[in-house]
Amino acid sequence: MSASPFPPGLAPATAPARPKLVVIGAGMASGRMLEHLLEAAPGRFDITLFNAEPRGNYNRLMLSPVLSGEKTYAEIVTHDDAWYAARGVTCRFGEAVTAIDRDRRTVRTARGDTPYDALVIATGSAPFILPVQGRDLPGVVTYRDLEDTEAMIATGVAGKDAVVIGGGLLGLEAAAGMAARGARVTVVHLMGHLMERQLDPAAGYLLQRDLERRGITVHCKGATKAILGTDRAEAVLLEDGTVYPADLVCMAVGIRPETRLATDAGLEVARGVMVDSTLRTSDPHIFALGECVEHDGQLFGLVAPLYDQAQVLAATLLGQEAAFAPVQTATKLKVTGCDLFSAGDFADAPDREDIVFRDPGRGIYKRLVLKDDRILGAVMYGDTADGSWFAGLMKDGTDIRATRDTLIFGPGAGKADPLAAVAALPDAAEICGCNGVSKGAIAGAVRGGACTLEAVRTCTKASASCGTCTGLVEQVMKLTLGDDFAAPAPAGMCKCTDHSHEDVRRLIKSMALKSIPAVMQELGWTTAGGCASCRPALNFYLLADWPLEYRDDRQSRFVNERNHANIQKDGTYSVVPRMWGGVTTPAELRAIADAAEKYDVPMVKVTGGQRIDLLGVRKEDLPRMWADLNAAGMVSGHAYSKGLRTVKTCVGTEFCRFGTQDSTGLGIRLEKLLWGTWTPHKVKLGVSGCPRNCAEATCKDVGIVCVESGYQVSVAGAAGMEVKATELIAAVPTEDEAVEITTAFIQLYREHARYLDRPYKWVPKVGLSWVIAQVVDDLPNRRALVARFEVSQSVYRRDPWAEHARPEERTKWGPMADLSLEAAE
Repeated sequence: MSASPFPPGLAPATAPARPKLVVIGAGMASGRMLEHLLEAAPGRFDITLFNAEPRGNYNRLMLSPVLSGEKTYAEIVTHDDAWYAARGVTCRFGEAVTAIDRDRRTVRTARGDTPYDALVIATGSAPFILPVQGRDLPGVVTYRDLEDTEAMIATGVAGKDAVVIGGGLLGLEAAAGMAARGARVTVVHLMGHLMERQLDPAAGYLLQRDLERRGITVHCKGATKAILGTDRAEAVLLEDGTVYPADLVCMAVGIRPETRLATDAGLEVARGVMVDSTLRTSDPHIFALGECVEHDGQLFGLVAPLYDQAQVLAATLLGQEAAFAPVQTATKLKVTGCDLFSAGDFADAPDREDIVFRDPGRGIYKRLVLKDDRILGAVMYGDTADGSWFAGLMKDGTDIRATRDTLIFGPGAGKADPLAAVAALPDAAEICGCNGVSKGAIAGAVRGGACTLEAVRTCTKASASCGTCTGLVEQVMKLTLGDDFAAPAPAGMCKCTDHSHEDVRRLIKSMALKSIPAVMQELGWTTAGGCASCRPALNFYLLADWPLEYRDDRQSRFVNERNHANIQKDGTYSVVPRMWGGVTTPAELRAIADAAEKYDVPMVKVTGGQRIDLLGVRKEDLPRMWADLNAAGMVSGHAYSKGLRTVKTCVGTEFCRFGTQDSTGLGIRLEKLLWGTWTPHKVKLGVSGCPRNCAEATCKDVGIVCVESGYQVSVAGAAGMEVKATELIAAVPTEDEAVEITTAFIQLYREHARYLDRPYKWVPKVGLSWVIAQVVDDLPNRRALVARFEVSQSVYRRDPWAEHARPEERTKWGPMADLSLEAAE
């Protein structure tokens, strides 16, 4: 390989024409290289960027949240069209390079040849496909890029069986994403425990346990023999004879460097494209970086070394001295919600010793592998806050004899200063794993004027991807700024108070505040009587926490809840009678038809919640219409409330030949149990009688899917302005257990959620694992939640239509009170 610091003919910046730089591959490594290059020398090169994918750079680390529905593709785009255009980069997306002509210095595509002075190969890697029968069947996918992700989503995995072959990092992310969309997921892994390259057996066990709690089946020591099916994948057969049904099979068994272009061009290739420490290949005009390269016998699949390569290559192209020297990298698993850290070599050997800490109650495990009083490896599960510190000691080869007794407890052991652990980190310690940002880089940005978290994100990209390092970034900022650091303050409920919703909820309970005036007095409200934002929230918090002592304040409700109907844009109202589980009778239909004719209703519409909506009812007709519907045995559907709206069902075993359980009966049981409930926001349920999911249970606030073995209870779905699949919290054999868990979840939501947060917004704040611990794992706590729910229902479950339809109430109701909260609706 050439020892020249720069390709001949490229160095002079005063050349008449700018050197032509061609880049093959618009992934994360080349994207970071272009950032460095264009920031240091904008306009130096005439850059053409080819990509076989029809798009530019996006954060592939975030594909799993796209798969799970937590993010959209637009949210993970790193460089959009405007970014390339503003920097003069010619983009040839969706155009694959088919050959490199080294003699003519051109690259070939279907559209012709493009010349280069310098060429960068960043073709990444390709997934390895097991050579088993059935691997080419429709329904067998890999998991490497957006196309793979979209293919899995397009399959419509909710309620279907998915098998992931491979229990490494990618496989588990795919499994978690499909499980979040409602699939029944099985992970088949060849080795004895998951992620065996990064975890020891103890940590692998904890990871498997947590995944199984999330409803993912794990089969270790499972060798795939064949994928079964005729027209498409139907099952996976293992060597031991086990068969797992599979509507979708995801191959995640490893990757191989994509070297075909380099090989065809006659470049030196072993496992990957061979490069020297400047990232130059055997041709002085051609460079390579990313997952396709091999350097000093190593391949690279983690983002941190790829970003190091990007920085070195940018410097090399600018004629500067730089050398790539790979360092020990750490692995973090974020997508599944499991807190995991692994770095170094943790294999057993006679000349090594371990320091191990276990806290089974909290699911915490830490292990340090030592040799000659130096750390060789670290594995942590459940508490990974000190991971960067241990990685720094490992990288520097620090002698740990002086701290051996307390080493496992981290740098803050025995110290009162909460920043001691961060202060002990060297500047080179990696804080943001997604973007490879060190402590020193963050501190430098802060000293350069980036004094807010948002400014640090803009300057360094730290915490700008998955966000799990945000706390550490803020600690580095505080360490750097000292007393000048201003932590982001939680937003107050409204203009009347600086207290957050969470603070107010805690204080209502701890101070036993049982009226709105008491809250405002004791917590120092600045506006007498509050406002349209805080009054409804306080009213809900008080009735949820003190149902026997507090009485609902009607004037602290939004207009629709005060008027027990939804106001329309023309000032009329809509009336929605409750239809239990979407089931009605001829008598009810006659009553609705009679009411529609009697009160001249302009529109009668079937709703998405399996009910009938009478639209355009005049305000003065509401009490009489309610009285007529009450006489037919119908009650309010609460279509206007922050409470239970509907329980959507399918016909289940009663009529459907595919039904596995009585979904209609269960839906009616749940609706009659939960109706009239006040909650932080509206709540919708769905019960599907089989995995075909006709009741759309996997996008509800609570969804139950009936299966042959019982009931799968999932929560926190959404199908409005945001779309999100539910997350499984329990699979139980009996209807009673499904009802009990659902009720406990609703009460937990009532007691802890911020007002106007739907469950899909609240659950991520407290953590799905915490929810599962409260309503599934802890049986006494579950039943205590149900008992508190029943107390509340004994006070508040009643039909408001019946009350206001009575003649004596109609007189008092008069003009339907003031509408001072209407603007806040």
